[in-house]
Amino acid sequence: MASGTVPTSFSSLKTWDSSLGFAKNVDFVRVSDLKSMKAARKRVSIIRNSNPGQDIVELQPASPGSPLLVPRQKYCESLHKTVRRKTNTVMVGNVAIGSEHPIRIQTMTTTDTKDVAGTVEQVMRIADKGADIVRITVQGKKEADACFEIKNTLVQKNYNIPLVADIHFAPTVALRVAECFDKIRVNPGNFADRRAQFEILEYTEDDYQKELEHIEKVFTPLVEKCKKYGRAMRIGTNHGSLSDRIMSYYGDSPRGMVESAFEFARICRKLDFHNFVFSMKASNPVIMVQAYRLLVAEMYVQGWDYPLHLGVTEAGEGEDGRMKSAIGIGTLLQDGLGDTIRVSLTEPPEEEIDPCRRLANLGMRASELQKGVEPFEEKNRRYFDFQRRTGQLPVQKEGEEVDYRGVLHRDGSVLMSVSLDQLKTPELLYKSLAAKLIVGMPFKDLATVDSILLRELPPLDDAEARLALKRLVDISMGVITPLSEQLTKPLPNALVLVNLKELSTGAYKLLPQGTRLVVSVRGDESFEELDILKGVDATMLLHDLPYTEDRVSRVHAARRLFEFLSDNSLNFPVIHHIQFPNGIHRDDLVIGAGSDAGALLVDGLGDGLLLEAPDKDFEFIRNTSFNLLQGCRMRNTKTEYVSCPSCGRTLFDLQEISAEIREKTSHLPGVSIAIMGCIVNGPGEMADADFGYVGGTPGKIDLYVGKTVVKRGIEMEHATNALIDLIKEHGRWVDPPVEE
Repeated sequence: MASGTVPTSFSSLKTWDSSLGFAKNVDFVRVSDLKSMKAARKRVSIIRNSNPGQDIVELQPASPGSPLLVPRQKYCESLHKTVRRKTNTVMVGNVAIGSEHPIRIQTMTTTDTKDVAGTVEQVMRIADKGADIVRITVQGKKEADACFEIKNTLVQKNYNIPLVADIHFAPTVALRVAECFDKIRVNPGNFADRRAQFEILEYTEDDYQKELEHIEKVFTPLVEKCKKYGRAMRIGTNHGSLSDRIMSYYGDSPRGMVESAFEFARICRKLDFHNFVFSMKASNPVIMVQAYRLLVAEMYVQGWDYPLHLGVTEAGEGEDGRMKSAIGIGTLLQDGLGDTIRVSLTEPPEEEIDPCRRLANLGMRASELQKGVEPFEEKNRRYFDFQRRTGQLPVQKEGEEVDYRGVLHRDGSVLMSVSLDQLKTPELLYKSLAAKLIVGMPFKDLATVDSILLRELPPLDDAEARLALKRLVDISMGVITPLSEQLTKPLPNALVLVNLKELSTGAYKLLPQGTRLVVSVRGDESFEELDILKGVDATMLLHDLPYTEDRVSRVHAARRLFEFLSDNSLNFPVIHHIQFPNGIHRDDLVIGAGSDAGALLVDGLGDGLLLEAPDKDFEFIRNTSFNLLQGCRMRNTKTEYVSCPSCGRTLFDLQEISAEIREKTSHLPGVSIAIMGCIVNGPGEMADADFGYVGGTPGKIDLYVGKTVVKRGIEMEHATNALIDLIKEHGRWVDPPVEE
């Protein structure tokens, strides 16, 4: 084994005993002292930072033969193209899951499982829509008994779709239902551990080992039964339901999520059971992506090849839910990760199938074509923890007549394409840009578009259109127009759009000195072509790869562009510019934007969006853009909702109540509200929420502030008003704006 001192950035270390899953503090380590494991036919050394929640680190020689080892982390097959990660095959009934098979689509019933006829009808509707697998909540003995009737009835009706039992807190129920269902989903956070109380616990090594022995004792009978009956299993960690033991040691973190799942996986492996998949779900797409990447990185080190089930939990409804799912699931699919997926929506379960299929098709196409770019070295992107690359926002220059500082927003910018026709009705244009109007004059608000792209300037003698543009420029909204337009019909103080060819020919030098430039790039140009950016003072870059490109990946091209910028200390803001074709389905637009731009923003790569779709409603495009930024945890312009998709445990009509709460609270940017049908996953599921509206008992609601219940047993008819009163008590309420 290679040896050498650990780099100074890893001076505080833990050695790792994988048989215990327990770390031991040490003051100083030589690499030769570290435990060695086999992975990918070569020996590597593993160290972990002692701070809770930090990531694994794989070490390799700094150069061939060097005694100094440096970190190297691998979480996917290729960093420059989509190559599907190789996995083993897991059989769920008659459906095969894994890299040799299509990405499988699944959802979950919302009926009371004891209602056999109702559940059967819903499963049949789901199957008819094209789902591959259906999950059903099984919370007690009565539900488990009903599962036998559900399975038998479906078989009699010639429906052989595999059924999955969703288990929480009920090992004995899992044992019972394993006799009839094809797969068991266990949550490591609550299968053998008690419900989290969010207590900080202190463990000796012996104490921790005893906890692991307890888990093994409780979990082993289920593993043995699954082996006996040929069942599959999902070891599904939820960010919101980690145990106090895990959180005390690893923090409420992706690291804790992975370790929680691995404790159960080690038991499966010890018992020679391998028919299982992993999931790492969270309601925050950024956390979800980090957790899956960390899981896969650890599997590479261990030499494991288990498939992945992908999902963003509690995503919500409508375009919000589709966007969050696209950001999280789409990001991982483009990295070649994911073998079965679910889009969790607060809608009837059969409505999840279509957006789920669209996402699966996106992932399959990317991996079949191996979409990517020419190989490049990636040194600057942070795979496992979020660190935003912030482009230099515009600063005011001496002698400038207008204020350019507002053309981009520090938390993420939204740009929109505007037509000459829209300029004919200035007040309607201002409203469509979400500007406030005072006596017909526009003013910027929290969710106002930051800059516009005007591909064609109005004629010089169109005084009204030019006055409308001047008023936008006066409120620090950027007006971007192509070089050819600005040279023939100059607009005072416009930002001028140029491409690399126009830079290289010097055509832009015909513009007045001091003109602000916006440069459009594909990202897959040679580095020699991109070198011209070193001598340009650009206000921003537009990353614009044609939508029709079959084999070039927008995500990988952008990563390559950001690598070039970092290597050359160029801190231009970068706007993700996607031009969708006419006729694109609304869901494909939302999913495409979330997957292509969201995959970059969750890594902190990018400063905003410019989405174009000629035949789509202007307001829809604007809202999609702001939703994408908010889904990537950047710019909050409206209330954030963590809303579960409903299941057999749900204690009220989630869709009806969600609509009621949204109607009364949607004007509270910066406030996050969780709407949960029950608390089975624990209050940690609301980790990102400020306030929680949770089913406590039938007809009764519990209200939470953060993870703490503050009011119990509120009658349903009074609960929404009680939630509003709670928001007011904490100083987070503002009255809704009055419509003009």
